[in-house]
Amino acid sequence: MPRIALIPGDGIGQEVVREGRRVLEAVAAADGLTLELDEWDLGAERYLREGVSITDEEFERLSSDYDAVLLGALGDPRVPGNEHARDILLGMRFRLDLYVNFRPCELLDPAHSPLKSVDGPLRLEIFRENTEGAYTGMGGRFRQGTPDEVAIEEDVNTRKGVERIVRAAFEHARIHRRPRVTLVDKANAMRHAGGLWRDVFAEVGEEFPGIEQDAMYVDAMAMDLVRRPARYHVLVASNLFGDIISDLAAELTGGLGLAPSGNLHPGRFALFEPVHGSAPDIAGQGKANPLGTIRCVALLLDHLGAPDSAERVRAAVRASLEEGVTTEDLGGSADTATVGVWIAERAAGQR
Repeated sequence: MPRIALIPGDGIGQEVVREGRRVLEAVAAADGLTLELDEWDLGAERYLREGVSITDEEFERLSSDYDAVLLGALGDPRVPGNEHARDILLGMRFRLDLYVNFRPCELLDPAHSPLKSVDGPLRLEIFRENTEGAYTGMGGRFRQGTPDEVAIEEDVNTRKGVERIVRAAFEHARIHRRPRVTLVDKANAMRHAGGLWRDVFAEVGEEFPGIEQDAMYVDAMAMDLVRRPARYHVLVASNLFGDIISDLAAELTGGLGLAPSGNLHPGRFALFEPVHGSAPDIAGQGKANPLGTIRCVALLLDHLGAPDSAERVRAAVRASLEEGVTTEDLGGSADTATVGVWIAERAAGQR
C-alpha cells in the first residue's frame, strides 16, 4: 500500500493541503486505490514550540517508510531567517537527492494568461537541476561590514549532476512525444559551467536523434518566452536559471496559484509542492487558491502509477476553470474549501 506523508507546513499550506487531501481521497475511493495518508507536524509552529525543524530520524523515516510527500508551503514571518524552511525543504532536496525539479506549466484557459496573443495549446515542461548550481551554499563573506567586503557564491556543476538532469529531460520528451528539448544557459558569460552543460547536452542528445535540440541564453529565453512561448516544449536548466524561467513560465500559463511542481529522484522518491509560497497575509481567510496543490495531486497519482486517476483530477481542474468555480485571484468568488469540494466531487464522478 503506497504511503504518502502530508506536510501542510505554514500559512496557506494548511488550507491547500486540506483540499489536496480531499481530492486525493475522493478519486482514490472512486477508482479503488488504497492509500495511507499520514500528516506530519513540520513547520514554523513546531519550530517555535520545540526549536526543532526536522530530525535525522525523521529524514530516515521519510526516505524508508514513504513513497512520496505532499507539501503545502513553508515560510513564516515569526521565523525571519526561515531556518525551519531551509532545513525541511532544502534538506529533503539535498539529503534525499531529489535532483529533478519538474515544473509543468500548462495553459488551461487562455483567459488566464497575461499574453493576449496566446489562443491555443501551451505546455512548457521545465527540468531544473535541483541539488547543485548556485544553491549549494558554498562560498562566504569576508571583511563583512567594511568598505573592503567580499562576497563569494560558488556555482557548482558536476558532469554527473548535469548529465542526469539532461537525460531526464530527454527521456521525458521521448516518452511523452514532445518534439523539442531546449537547454537554457549563459554559456557566453559563464564559459566553464556553460561549456560543461553544452558538451553534456550535445553528448546525451546524440542518443535521441528524433528530438529537436537547441540552446538559448537565459536572457534571450526570457524574452522569447514572452514573444513566442508556443515554440518551446521541454526546457532544461541549472538550478538558478531553472528557478527563474519556471516562475516566468508559470505566470504565462495562469500564475503561481495554478503551478505544481515535483522534486524527484526517479524510481526512488518524490516530493510534490505548489510553488506559490505560504502567503501569510491571506492565511486563514479562505482566499488561497488550491489548484496548484490539486494539480500536484495529479502528479502524485502519476508517480504512483495511476495515470487514469491523475487524468480525472486534471479534467476536474479544467472543468472548474471552465465553469468559473475558482478563487478570487482567477476572477471567481469561491473560497478555498468550495473549490476543493467541487473538484473532489467532479473527480469522483459525483458531479
